[in-house]
Amino acid sequence: MAQWEGKSRGAVIGYKIFIFLIRKFGVKSAYFLLYFVSFYFLLFSIEGSKASYYYFNKRLGHSSFKSLIKVYKSYFVFGQTIIDKVTITSEIKNKFTFEHDGGEAIVDLLKKKQGGILISAHVGNFDIADYFFNEIDFDSQINLVTTDREHRSIKDYLESISIKNNLKFIIVNEDLSHIFEINNALSNNELVCFTGDRYFEGSKVLSEYLLGKKTNFPAGTFLLGSRLNVPVLFVYVMKETNKHYHLYTRKANFKKRDAQSLLKNYTQSIEWILKKYPYQWFNYFDFWDDIK
Repeated sequence: MAQWEGKSRGAVIGYKIFIFLIRKFGVKSAYFLLYFVSFYFLLFSIEGSKASYYYFNKRLGHSSFKSLIKVYKSYFVFGQTIIDKVTITSEIKNKFTFEHDGGEAIVDLLKKKQGGILISAHVGNFDIADYFFNEIDFDSQINLVTTDREHRSIKDYLESISIKNNLKFIIVNEDLSHIFEINNALSNNELVCFTGDRYFEGSKVLSEYLLGKKTNFPAGTFLLGSRLNVPVLFVYVMKETNKHYHLYTRKANFKKRDAQSLLKNYTQSIEWILKKYPYQWFNYFDFWDDIK
């Protein structure tokens, strides 16, 4: 997998336009604008469109024409998830419904007061998970392990308009201080969430097959998950209709202290979720390092 550069595309003015439409005319007006924005990205986000086309054409086996159409639709669905995130985190979440499939695994984990590791991916809309968790009365704290490489101006603006939630961030640092924060969170019976599908240059990697081709994944996520004595769960938040989300939680099945076994189970779970929601693969870069 070609390593991710660490920044997502976008500008503050774009977010402000969508938020204005949501507040004045509703979510559907923002979705309507997406028809044009998605076409713009299809034409001018060259690297992203190439990567998405490769995913549909080479990894899922669709024809050239169908793959091109699917790239456009993928951009559209991705835009919807961003709009939904802004809407939900701006106190308009009652417009959305959700169902939780496998949530008893998290309930059981919290009852035992032993903490746990959640591993997700850049599929669906995991950014809104904590708001739904609050609704189903999970008395828990979620710690998201992340980097601080996103555009600072966008993050500041979104934080200024968002309601507060229980989500806490553990920033990955070169001095490895985040390892101590992760251990402290687990010791306090909290949940620690990773995304296991992106890595940065210079970091350790493990290789495994995904959709028929081998690629690299960040080793740290799976080394920690396999060695710490806590349950590991795969969690995905997938968009089903305009105003309905489906949360999936599945227990990881792997050999203890075997990071490769955990990684293989993880890639199998991603393949399973992508069969249900093929348009919600949101890694718009050369993930398999195979685009000529």
